[in-house]
Amino acid sequence: MDKQKKISLTSFILMIFTTIFGFANTPVAFIQMGYASIIWYVLAAFFFFLPTALMFAEYGSALNESKGGIYSWLAESIGPKLAFMGTFIWLFSWIVWMVSIASKVWIPLSTIFAGSDQTQSWAIFGLSSTQTIGVLAILWIVMVTFVASRGISSIAKISSIGGIAILGLNALFLILSVIILIVNHGALQEPWHGMTSIITSRNPNYQSPIALVSFIVFAIFAYGGMESVSGVTDSIKNPKKNFPKGLIVSTLLILFAYSISIFFWGVSTNWSKLGGQNANLGNISYVLMENLGNFAGQSFGMSASASTIFGHTLARITGLSMFMAYTGAFFVLIYSPLKSFILGTPKEIWTPRMTKLNKHNIPEFAMWVQAIVVIVIIMAVSFGGSNSTLFYSKLTLMGNISTSVPYLFLIGAFPFFKKRQDLNRPFEVYKNKTMTNIITIFVWLVLAFGIIFTVISDSLSNALWMVAGPVISGLVAFLYYSRYERKLKNK
Repeated sequence: MDKQKKISLTSFILMIFTTIFGFANTPVAFIQMGYASIIWYVLAAFFFFLPTALMFAEYGSALNESKGGIYSWLAESIGPKLAFMGTFIWLFSWIVWMVSIASKVWIPLSTIFAGSDQTQSWAIFGLSSTQTIGVLAILWIVMVTFVASRGISSIAKISSIGGIAILGLNALFLILSVIILIVNHGALQEPWHGMTSIITSRNPNYQSPIALVSFIVFAIFAYGGMESVSGVTDSIKNPKKNFPKGLIVSTLLILFAYSISIFFWGVSTNWSKLGGQNANLGNISYVLMENLGNFAGQSFGMSASASTIFGHTLARITGLSMFMAYTGAFFVLIYSPLKSFILGTPKEIWTPRMTKLNKHNIPEFAMWVQAIVVIVIIMAVSFGGSNSTLFYSKLTLMGNISTSVPYLFLIGAFPFFKKRQDLNRPFEVYKNKTMTNIITIFVWLVLAFGIIFTVISDSLSNALWMVAGPVISGLVAFLYYSRYERKLKNK
């Protein structure tokens, strides 16, 4: 019976692929750097994704009985205080994700009904479009928190339906792009100049060496989620053999999927013309899919009106797929990371109301505290005077930095984890101490420099937004844990 429940190599590869690969990452890469983003995805795969995934696999296999997730990994390696700070920053990265998605979810909804993103023209009660989206995002947070706290777990099924829809969307995009390429006899809308296209970005904002290195954070963000996948090491058939094999195969598969997708956007889209299509980091997936439909119609000899209808249809399909994926993920992630963090850390840190579960086994009070934090950030960002392009750019940058910083803790703690002599290690790749330290330092520096260059290459106001999340959440965690330590001393 146990053998039947084990995860096969093929299933494991598919699990990694569906968890890590994100359809929306490639349009973002294309609008940021065009073809030149490919090389950074390659570097991120081999110098970040592969080595860190193997580290997380060792964490997960040695500490598979721990219920605190990455808090347990860090606590067993570098002590509970730093673990609490690192995990608190990790939790805050999900809060930033919620801020971003609560604002972006209205773009696919608008696209479903209008055939294109119309949110930039939305206005209620005399508010600007950005402020209107902020108000709608706040209503979304309140609604989702209320429903999820009632234990409506069946809503999570939407995420699996959304996952299937996104896979279908990927297939549709790739098939159409190949057909267009054949029909147009290999001609590309975004010119290909060999290695020059790979090395040099068309975007003037990514010309300097510092700006180029900063893009590594975008590439690393595209490989996010490894820490959750690595927790199933003990459930895989023959993990010593199949885990590294599955990891290498899935790395190459994800890398190929990202690279070929970025390249195929150039089949139907000219990078320099994106600015005239009101494209931003929030709606770029829908803009490019609508453009794909328009160009496909022209390539197939359709009339201008038929091509436009085809473009709007593809945009609507994209909107529906993304809306389902966003909704399903939101209902799970609004309580899952929070519950894991609060129940995994010492109960004495929190007030009794924070750790109390309602009759649906949900930390309802903690969820409403989280909702208030999300709402405050939404108000600060949406009422900060930015236009829609800067608004979504700010949210994306905040999300990338907040998601990347917790990895600094997890990677930095790995050598200390390896020093533990009292752990049973059913899966072990890093056996040589010197090589382990060299790889850890190298990967940590790659990530650290990527974060630093991302911050210093942008404007001062954007830089402050990027670092505000990790800095403030880290400080709050430090003060919270210090209060807990004082409480223990006074007992």
